[in-house]
Amino acid sequence: MDLPEGLDQGLLVEGHRRLLFVSGQCAVSPDGESLHPGAMGAQTAAAPDNVEAVLERAGTTLSDIVRMNTYVTDVDDFSAHAGEALSARLEAFGVRPPGVLAGIARLGRPELLVELEVVAAD
Repeated sequence: MDLPEGLDQGLLVEGHRRLLFVSGQCAVSPDGESLHPGAMGAQTAAAPDNVEAVLERAGTTLSDIVRMNTYVTDVDDFSAHAGEALSARLEAFGVRPPGVLAGIARLGRPELLVELEVVAAD
């Protein structure tokens, strides 16, 4: 069963060789500086770049994602300005991972608004 946000309720993974657990990724530059402070849409567009970089270093791609948890400081802002764009980016790779969208009080840095936690299998 599909959710309106473009996520599947379950995903069976068989015959994989490796699992990659990706730590929460935010809109942070390679130097560790926060990007787009206070801008949910821009941060949601930038965070997958960091996910993709970790996946590439492990020899995988966004198409290998089997689970994604999304932590946001404002669910309504995410839904209005960022959720569809994130789903579209993943769908371009044929991915509709099950996961959690969780509203939280804050992330490790107060200027960051979204964090993506991923599991990939190949």
